[in-house]
Formats: sequence, structure tokens, C-alpha cells
Amino acid sequence: MPYIIDGHNLIPKLPGFSLTDADDEQKLVDLLLEYARIKQTTLELYFDKAPAGFAKSRQSGRVKVIFVSEKTIADTRIMSRIKSLGNSARNWVVVTSDRRIVADAKAAHAAVLSSDAFAKQVMKTLDTKGVDPSQSREMTPDELDNWLKLFEKRD
Repeated sequence: MPYIIDGHNLIPKLPGFSLTDADDEQKLVDLLLEYARIKQTTLELYFDKAPAGFAKSRQSGRVKVIFVSEKTIADTRIMSRIKSLGNSARNWVVVTSDRRIVADAKAAHAAVLSSDAFAKQVMKTLDTKGVDPSQSREMTPDELDNWLKLFEKRD
């Protein structure tokens, strides 16, 4: 099953991850790339507060990363995405601890996992496969270019 994930909801639930880290989003993407590869699934990962002019999405392997504009919040985009799935929402898993998103997901008959439960599932999967989540992989040149473009206007 594919997943819709509230990224900033998940980060503090993972050991060694913190919302105060400058590279918290990239660390999460790297971790979930490995998880998606092992599980042979696709993930949509939503983050709040994209820099002005950079609200967009990018595909990285089996993970689609959606940066939501500062004018709205990821929760709103996630709820819109769930509604846009229509009857196929029942084939998706929504990962969040936000009550409003949980209610929308359940109303659409999507499966729901709390961020804490999903974090445990990710860590167990990686541990079972001998993957050390503290060891980050190097970014591809395309990934590096994407991140540089995304954050160059923040200065």
C-alpha cells in the first residue's frame, strides 16, 4: 500500500531525529527512501513552510516530497490529497498524529497509522534488514541540485 505521511509529525518520533536539525527533512527523506526500497512501496511525504516561491514537489526514488507554501499548512494539503483519491483512498495508509487528518482519512476509508507507530515500523524494518539509520547515504548530484535550489533563496 502507498503512504501519505505528515513529515514534521514523524520527525520527532524517530530516534536521533529532531525538528531543530537544519537537515531534518533530508535525513527523513533518506531514511524513507531506504524503507520504501525494502518494502517495495511508494510514499508521499508532506512538509510545511517551503521557502517563498518554492512550494513544489520532487520525486526521489519511491518517495515524492511535497513542500507546502508558507501560505497554507501541510495538514490542509494532506486532507485535500485524501479527498482527491476518492474510492481509491481505501488503498492508502495515512501517517499522522493530527486528529483532523485522522478523521478525514477514516471517513475516506483509508488506513491510518500514528506517527509513533509508523516510526517504530520503519525502525524495525530497517533493523531487520541490517540498515543503520544513523549512517546517511550520499546524495546524488540531482538531489544535491534540488536541495540547493530549494534553499538558496532563504539567505
